[in-house]
Amino acid sequence: MKFLNKIIHELLAQNPDLSEFNIVLPGKRPIVFIRQILEENNYSGFLPNFFTVEELIDRIADKQPVQGISLWLFAFDVYRSLGLIPKDDFADFLKWFPTLQKDWDDILKFSESDEAVLQYMFDEERIKEWAQDLGDDDDVPRKKFLNFWQNMNIFLPVLKKKLQEKNWATSGMIHETAKAKIVDFAKNTSEHFVFCGFNAFTPVEEKLVRSLLQWNKAQCFFQADRYYFDDERQEAGKFLRNHKTWKEFDDKRAFQWIEDDFNQPKNIKVYEVSGNVTQTKVLPEIFKEIENKTYSNTAVVLLDENLLPASLDVMYGVDNLNITMGFPLKNLSFSNAIKQLFYLQKQLEKNKSSYYYRDIFPILEELPKSAEDELIISNFRTKIEERNIVYISRKLLEELLSGLSYYNLLKKADHTGVYLDMLIAFCRDIKWLEIDDIQYENVSHFESAFRIIKNQLSPYDFDIKMETLEILINQHVNSESIDFQGEPLRGLQIMGLLETRLLNFENVIMLSVNEGKLPLGNSQNTYIPFDIRRYFDLHTFLENDSIYAYHFYRLIQDSQNVHLLYNALSSGVNTGEKSRFITQIEMESSHPIEHLIIENSSEPIASKPIEIPKTEIVLERLQKWKEKVSASHLTSYLYNPIDFYLSKILKTSETDEIEEELSVKNYGNLVHYSLQEVYEILKGKVLKEKDLQNSIKDIDKYINVAIEKLKHQPEFYEKGMNYIHRAIAKKVIENVLNHDLELVRNGNTLEILDIEKRFENVDFYLDRNNKISFLGFIDRIDRLNGTLRIIDYKTAKIKNLTVKIDENNVADYFHNSERKQALQLCIYHYVVQNLPEFWGLPIETGIWSFAEAKKGVVSLQFDKGSIDDAMMSVKNLILEILNPDLHFIENIQSYSN
Repeated sequence: MKFLNKIIHELLAQNPDLSEFNIVLPGKRPIVFIRQILEENNYSGFLPNFFTVEELIDRIADKQPVQGISLWLFAFDVYRSLGLIPKDDFADFLKWFPTLQKDWDDILKFSESDEAVLQYMFDEERIKEWAQDLGDDDDVPRKKFLNFWQNMNIFLPVLKKKLQEKNWATSGMIHETAKAKIVDFAKNTSEHFVFCGFNAFTPVEEKLVRSLLQWNKAQCFFQADRYYFDDERQEAGKFLRNHKTWKEFDDKRAFQWIEDDFNQPKNIKVYEVSGNVTQTKVLPEIFKEIENKTYSNTAVVLLDENLLPASLDVMYGVDNLNITMGFPLKNLSFSNAIKQLFYLQKQLEKNKSSYYYRDIFPILEELPKSAEDELIISNFRTKIEERNIVYISRKLLEELLSGLSYYNLLKKADHTGVYLDMLIAFCRDIKWLEIDDIQYENVSHFESAFRIIKNQLSPYDFDIKMETLEILINQHVNSESIDFQGEPLRGLQIMGLLETRLLNFENVIMLSVNEGKLPLGNSQNTYIPFDIRRYFDLHTFLENDSIYAYHFYRLIQDSQNVHLLYNALSSGVNTGEKSRFITQIEMESSHPIEHLIIENSSEPIASKPIEIPKTEIVLERLQKWKEKVSASHLTSYLYNPIDFYLSKILKTSETDEIEEELSVKNYGNLVHYSLQEVYEILKGKVLKEKDLQNSIKDIDKYINVAIEKLKHQPEFYEKGMNYIHRAIAKKVIENVLNHDLELVRNGNTLEILDIEKRFENVDFYLDRNNKISFLGFIDRIDRLNGTLRIIDYKTAKIKNLTVKIDENNVADYFHNSERKQALQLCIYHYVVQNLPEFWGLPIETGIWSFAEAKKGVVSLQFDKGSIDDAMMSVKNLILEILNPDLHFIENIQSYSN
């Protein structure tokens, strides 16, 4: 810590008793390093006093700081009492006041008079209104802006007066109050102040420092470097060059210090990385280059706080870590669950009859739970998924979840105050569960936030909506972070850019050095235009860029090895553009810079197909399988032998998932079940025109029965794509019935013999002593003009129903998944001709495709060979499945454009 060492040696040379000094720092982080330096120098006296400059300003102003939620509530109470138009409620007030308050603080800190700026904004809007005839309509945007600044010229002065009456002050008011007291403070204080490592001052801070210098009660140590200080074009030295011109720095008091460290030899590497998280994967390779494996003089600077978890994942080999930046509370699972709870409450205000399953499931998944709650939630998920319930009625939710310990949080809240009490009690109870330390901290922060908000709301009588309560909690939580415990003086330092102030490291690794991250660029959230900010000397994004530039150059000026990584991919708000600071050192510095391109590419994994041998247990299962073989088993094997093994040998099945849009499978089932209901009534009859006409009229009734069979809710089909799917299903059923009606009208005799005909124990001999038994269902069996028709319904289009078997291909004709429809029909043909009730009848098998329902039944045709030849090929396929020497080998599907 070169700069801090230099300061301590200078102070010790002035006075061996450092307790005489008050050291003023930009932040508190360097204090621990100063103590270490004193220990290394065997200092045994009292420590100096340490202040941040904000603490010193607060001490001079002697006001009670007020900010955040307490300020918003108080300000709204004042705004409401003034009867201004529009009469915003608290939720609307929060849409504009936090931004305005930051602007107001800026005005109070940097301008001579806040009233002058407010009046200027109002006058400018009046001029614009005069130039544009806006009429009397208050909804015109320009008129709204005029009314806004007119209101602010009334509201903010009254708010300031009311705050002063309570001896409260915002950050800007504290600066304004301190400004009037600084001269007396500097004149009368007997203390001596040491200002260390400052760059940009507010006018009040500058006045304080200069006043103390004038009375010889202060000294300043700046950390400047000739590289950016002497070059007028370098924005990093903008503020320091101004400080150098202070009249307080003369022949008797030199400006300390301007060094020449940046131009010393350095190894600078710039990494162009494809992907945000990919940057963290480069860290282990960079660590290999660092000789000191304790990493005690190394800092990893994260310009994007969201990279902290990914960075920690790759640092498992580092023994000592010190994380300075803290982890944002908003990124943890419990925080997400609380957000979901408030979102649910807002949805319940809109829809009082049911719950959308996606609003409930994340809450149940992410909130900590007891073993009893786990069982209730598991049962709830199973039942909702089985029945494919997208919108859960309140009655059903209570029936399935009423035993849940936090069930009341899922019900619509009667009042926000009551809901806050429930949340506090819930957080208190959770802490008794077995949860990890981070989650415990997460819950504790929320419990504290809920209590603070409750206490701050209590003095006020206005109603708080659930949406407003959510905003208050989000604002509180967004500013909170969980601090990590570590050893600050040993090991690798992980920090944000602002935490590096005054500190120096030999090795600096900086991630997300992208434009928009460093510097932030023109992303200021303000109501005051750029030109007006410049006119009144308020900070703009240009000053902020200069501040970031100084932090960047100051950090690397004393380092020897610098690694700058940036995300080259553009996605979301990230442009994929490297920071202009990188471009500056590439073009302006004398250092050789090594450029590396890191691609986030992954080579295709050369995986072998899964291969499962037929062990004794598998062969036993296959012998059991022979007793009940269906056509679908064989088509499953053709598609992928591993699927056959998993479903038919291991008896595994896919888990149910809730469908928001009807799947192809369930669309087929909907039509299938509806047709089953239609023809079940007509079974055993020779069809008449009237039968079919009546069936067509009642299609909706049959579809409703099919929906019940699917265990779907009727409202599932009331809107969106599912409404369309139902309409298409109805049209398909109409086409099937109309096709049969046309047959009857044309004089054909059509009789429905069976629907969903179940067959089993139909033997098929593989050889004299080896047989299997077919089992299955035939969708429809009818008789058309004396010919028995075996019909299978398919959702897909018809494919390859013309069979061409000869002695050359009979052995493996059906070893092809493209012929699975023909395979199935051949098995049905074999089964039906072996059923006693159908002996001697001419048989025709075919498929009725829902995709081409108007075509009717497309029959299986034999161009070559016969049903006996087809069954010979089926036999070979079954023998392959049963062959103990042939393993089940995965059939990897290839996809091509």
